[in-house]
Amino acid sequence: MRFTYICNDCGQEYDTDAVMYRCPACTAEAPEFGTFQKGNLIVRLNPEDLALVACKEHVSMYDFFPYPVVDQEVYPVGNTPIVRPRRLAQKYKLPGLFFKMDSALPSGSFKDRASQLIAAQAIALGEHKIALASTGNAGAAMSCAGAAYGLEIVLFVPETAPVNKLMQSVLYGATVVPVKGTYDDAFALSIVYTERFGGINRNTAYNPMTIEGKKSVSIELFEQLGRTTPDVVYVPVGDGCIFAGVFKGFYDLKQAGLIDQLPKLVCVQSTASNAISQAWRTGAFKVVEATTKADSISVSSPANGRMAVRYIQESDGWSTEVTDEEILEAQLELTREAGVFVEPAAACAWAGIRHDVKLLREEFGEDVRICALLTGTGFKDMAVFNGRVSLPESIENSVQAVVKRFS
Repeated sequence: MRFTYICNDCGQEYDTDAVMYRCPACTAEAPEFGTFQKGNLIVRLNPEDLALVACKEHVSMYDFFPYPVVDQEVYPVGNTPIVRPRRLAQKYKLPGLFFKMDSALPSGSFKDRASQLIAAQAIALGEHKIALASTGNAGAAMSCAGAAYGLEIVLFVPETAPVNKLMQSVLYGATVVPVKGTYDDAFALSIVYTERFGGINRNTAYNPMTIEGKKSVSIELFEQLGRTTPDVVYVPVGDGCIFAGVFKGFYDLKQAGLIDQLPKLVCVQSTASNAISQAWRTGAFKVVEATTKADSISVSSPANGRMAVRYIQESDGWSTEVTDEEILEAQLELTREAGVFVEPAAACAWAGIRHDVKLLREEFGEDVRICALLTGTGFKDMAVFNGRVSLPESIENSVQAVVKRFS
C-alpha cells in the first residue's frame, strides 16, 4: 500500500521510498534537556488504497501494511485468542470484559507484531541485517523473526535485562551485545552500528514501521468482534509505541470508512514509571525516574511520548496510574481466577481496569465492552516471584503422609 511520512510534531510531510527514521527538521537540534524527544514520524496510508480495502467483505492486518509480508506462515503473527474471563467478569460486575491474548504470539509478546513488519521492510528493500536495542521482548521478537526468515539480527541490551528474555534471543541465533549501561545507552550504540555497518534499524519509535506493525492488533479485534470495536481498550504503556499502534489501527479503520468512531483508549502506567501519564495530565513533557518492577514498561524518557499523549487526547481516552503492588496483585489474580499467566507489564492493563471499575460502571454502564491488551507471557520474567511465591515442601512417599497432609 502506498504511503507518506508525516512528522508528529511539525507536520512536515515526506513522500519517499527510502527508509526514514525521524523528521530531519525536528531532529536537527538536540531536545531540551530532560524532555521527550521530538520528530517521530507517522505513516499515512494512501486514501485511494484505503478505499479499495473498504470494499472487501473481510479485511486482515496485511491489507493495511505499507510493505507486503511474504511467507506469512513462516512467522505466523496474529489471530491471537480473545479470552472472556467469566469469574472476573462476575466478580467485578463487568459482563462485557475480555482480554486480547497477545502473550500467545510466537516469541511470547506483542512485539512480534512490529518485528514481522520490520522483517517485511528489510526483505522488500533487499536488506539482510537488522539492528536494535531492547530490554528483552523486542529483541526476542526480532530474533525470532530473524530465525524464521534467515535475517541477521544484532541486538544491543543493557546487561541488567532479565536473563529469560536475553536467553531467548541467544537461542534464536541473534548476535547479542550486552552493554554496561542503560537502555538509552544500548539504543544509541545500535544507531551507531546501523550508521557504520548498514542494515535496517528496528528501534521502537525510531523506525516508524514498528508502530505500523503494532496496529495489526486493532484490525484483528475489528474482525474478531464481528466488524465492531470495543468501547474502551486498556493498554499497558512504557515508551508509548504499543499505545500508538493500537490507536493507528483503529484510525486506519476509520479512515477507510469501516468504523464511525474510535474506542476510548486508556494509557495505564505504573506510578513508578509514569512519564506519559504525567505529561497528559500536566502538558509538560518531562523525563521521570523509572523504578517499576514491571520491566517491559520501565521507561524514564519515553521514545514515543509526545505521540502517545496526542493519541490519548484524540481517542477521547485517559491515563490511569497503578502502583507496583497493584500490578503484582493483578498478575496473581489473572493467574488464579482466569487461568491467564502474563508478565507484570501485561498485568498492568488489568490493574488499570480494577482501578477504574467504579468509573467504568458510572460512565458507560455495566454492559460496557472493555478490552485489556495482555502483551507478554509470564514466563518472560519469573524472577518477579522471588520472595512472593514458593514451592511447597515435599512429603514422604507414603499413604500416611498424604493423610497427614490433608487432614
